[in-house]
Amino acid sequence: MSDPAAAVMRGATVRCVPAVPSWVSLMAGDLEGAKAFYGELLGWTFRAGPNRWGPYARALSGGVPVAGISGSSDLQLPVAWTTFFGTEDADALAERIRARGGTVAIGPLGSDAGRIAIASDRAGAPFGVWEGDTANGAVMCSLPGAPAWIELRTKDAFDSALFYGEVFGWDNREKDEFEVRWEHDRVVLRSEGQSVAALVGATDPEARPSWNVYFSVADADESVALAERLGADVLGEVRDGPYGRWADLRDPQGGRFSLLGPRDRG
Repeated sequence: MSDPAAAVMRGATVRCVPAVPSWVSLMAGDLEGAKAFYGELLGWTFRAGPNRWGPYARALSGGVPVAGISGSSDLQLPVAWTTFFGTEDADALAERIRARGGTVAIGPLGSDAGRIAIASDRAGAPFGVWEGDTANGAVMCSLPGAPAWIELRTKDAFDSALFYGEVFGWDNREKDEFEVRWEHDRVVLRSEGQSVAALVGATDPEARPSWNVYFSVADADESVALAERLGADVLGEVRDGPYGRWADLRDPQGGRFSLLGPRDRG
């Protein structure tokens, strides 16, 4: 399991923003293979992280940590990205998750820079919780090559919005810092004036509910073509959406992710 709180490095951090996605981590079977793929695709460099739960690396964009990658030899664990939401109190949040029908699978666990937990909502979508430094560091979605958008695809977006809204206290936060709105057929989270995440009804009713990570790229078509050359599977066409031009992919080890770039101006 990755440790998002271990993202802190000397001179550069990513900030924990309460109630919104603040970190992402990948569980991969082959750590070096994952580093080679994502490093080439997104321009990441890497620095070794703490190995408390196994081999671990921090992905850096411009010297700032933007993601974590863990290696595991356990073939029963799926290769998947996990989205971590920021919180002021991981222990209290874990109790609210359980009280509202969710499951806390791991933690909360302490680390040098905070507390983390792995949970799932009542529809079964996995997510993480990170209690860390809320005052210092860069906001994750503001960095090139970092997660620019996080989207929950689920069977009932409104029920999920109720669950997360109650767990994270969305309605009780300052409107100039945090806002929930309905736009483009989605429940959208806005943090500090920027749309950062959404909850949307899944187009495939058989698909497992999941939080999907969209990584920022300068040109979606070029990056998708590069990903395919590097061994990724492209899941459908590159298309324009309300938040940019995007595509779904599966990395060479099976981890699903998306790329998001500016809209096609042609």
